[in-house]
Amino acid sequence: MSKLFQTALTICFLISLPVRGQEVLEELAQQAMENGAAQSESMFEDLADYSVSPLNINQATREELKRFPFLSDELIERILYYLYKYGPMLTDNELMMVEGMDRETAEKLKPFVCFRQTEETHKSLNLKQILKYGKQELTVRADIPFYNREGFKLHRKKTLEKDPNKQYIGRPYRHYLRYSFRYANRIYAGLTAENDAGEPFFSGKNRKGYDYYSPYLLLHDLCKIKTLVIGNYRSNYGYGLVVNSDFSLGKTASLNTLFNRSTGLKKHSSVDEYNYFQGIGASIQLFKRWTIDAFYSFRKMDGKVDGLCITSLKRDGLHRLEREFERKNTYNNRLIGSHLNYNGKYGEFGLTAVHNVLNKRLKLTSRPYNNYAPAGRDFFNIGLNYKLFVKEFTLSGEIAADKKGTVAALNVLRYSPNPKTQFVVMNRYYDAKYQSLYARSVSEGGTVQNENAFYIGLETKLLRKVSLTAYGDFFYFPWKKYLVSKAGTKGFDGLFQLNYSPSYELNMFIRYKYKKKDRDVEITGNKRQTVPLIQHRLRYQLNCRPNEQWTLKTVAEYHRIDGRYRKTKQGYLVSQTADCVFEPLPLRIDFSAVWFDTTDYDTRIYLYEKSILYAFSMPSFFYKGIKFVSNIRYAFADRLIIQFKYGWMHYLNRKTIGTGLDLINGCNKHDLCVQVRWKF
Repeated sequence: MSKLFQTALTICFLISLPVRGQEVLEELAQQAMENGAAQSESMFEDLADYSVSPLNINQATREELKRFPFLSDELIERILYYLYKYGPMLTDNELMMVEGMDRETAEKLKPFVCFRQTEETHKSLNLKQILKYGKQELTVRADIPFYNREGFKLHRKKTLEKDPNKQYIGRPYRHYLRYSFRYANRIYAGLTAENDAGEPFFSGKNRKGYDYYSPYLLLHDLCKIKTLVIGNYRSNYGYGLVVNSDFSLGKTASLNTLFNRSTGLKKHSSVDEYNYFQGIGASIQLFKRWTIDAFYSFRKMDGKVDGLCITSLKRDGLHRLEREFERKNTYNNRLIGSHLNYNGKYGEFGLTAVHNVLNKRLKLTSRPYNNYAPAGRDFFNIGLNYKLFVKEFTLSGEIAADKKGTVAALNVLRYSPNPKTQFVVMNRYYDAKYQSLYARSVSEGGTVQNENAFYIGLETKLLRKVSLTAYGDFFYFPWKKYLVSKAGTKGFDGLFQLNYSPSYELNMFIRYKYKKKDRDVEITGNKRQTVPLIQHRLRYQLNCRPNEQWTLKTVAEYHRIDGRYRKTKQGYLVSQTADCVFEPLPLRIDFSAVWFDTTDYDTRIYLYEKSILYAFSMPSFFYKGIKFVSNIRYAFADRLIIQFKYGWMHYLNRKTIGTGLDLINGCNKHDLCVQVRWKF
């Protein structure tokens, strides 16, 4: 045990974002992972960009403010109205003068915005101005494991006959390169390149260097063209029932982040290798309140092809084995879409249409639960989204249909009698036969298909320092689901959370989540029965900032699973994090320790883990063990920034870690991540 503490003290002196910015990302990421929300990495990337190059709030547009998921539509309008009426904000203290702005939301926003005067000199697009005021950044990162997985062992055995599907082709290091150029808020250009561990680099089946490249060029305010994007991009319109390749937080502990936010066209600079489009897109201002977007994409995509049929889709972007290379770029996906939008004083309306064409027929391997999965060569979807404001009420939603006329609909009624209280009622109707390749929105089943639900939520201030968030979601699946052989199952998902914030330096919350959902269980032999599975999650978190240099966070969580014909399972986790900023030096250090004890993988507990900039880390903890993580960030003249992250995981009841080619013989995992950023 003494060796354990010596190691902990050693790595303690080995972060990236400002502390408050990390807290915001942690809160959103934790909620997203607990609810199975998609594309959390894209959200993380956007906010990380703003932490490096803050948005000048005095020149922010409605579309730019919508990228902060913790801002409600009403608060965005009030921020814009304040700037219109009173002029530019001079300091961050002015945020509290915006009607409806509370201290918690203001503190979340501050790390990602700045308060400069309007920059008229930066608005002209000429080469001299671009070269003078443009900002560039080059980031290089490497992940180094100090352990060996089964898939890499054969590299050391030269005399052993190698099976291309029993060993990884590349080396066990993940490396990443990111170049970005920014000119004011008008020009964004860049290139992201990444190689996952096990993928070849300038060798074998990959002679082009990195396995994944993502170039992009994004321009704003070109006469009538509001946005022009070329290369890799993301698009999101309405409530995501037609198309959403951007992030979606799903059901969370904040009603402001519950709903999908229509963000239009955005650059794609993350390492997500599936959820993006490749081509060109433009948003054009037709009239004062009318805009039209058009976008085109052509991509070669991964999947398993049997003859002229695509039998499975490959979404992980990994190409480490022979069979994974056989599924690389096996079919083409051509997409064309458009969105017409009207933004009025009392309402907003949008019409979205998307047409997908594949060069091979999509016919997934038949399973009982995917009987109505998307099938065919072409897919057409059209949707009407709306938002109406009537005093304290907001009525919004989207109704969509596919080419066969099958419907999906989401409708929301929000009542907000004052800025600190909101009451939400939502209905979801996703027909089991509705088909869309890129639809993503609020759901329990993970897709916009085969789900009917009714949601009710409340967020309010009970006392001056105490706030309450609670919701209940009743859902029903008309058809069978994965691991559920019975049609017509139902369930309930509920949350109750109390926040206590006596001061800026101290805040805490306690959260209870309850979920009841049907699942198949084995009774005797091969006989299976569908029974309710009940999950309880209890989480307490305390954030304390004793002074400007130190920030402390304590987390305790309990997870329990009950159900008929199965034993009760449970899990515990306790975590302590300490952040320190050395003001005389451009140095930031943090250290975290985690202890966990769970029955198995079913009772796993997710915990956000601080990492280097642009790196999203949300590990799950299961079985029994401890983990120590430390980060250090040092800046040389604010232009050259070096970051380290070291992690050590030790299992107390396991002799091996992982399975298959990822198996590690031993109970320890040591990892080092190094990143260098050069701003010029």
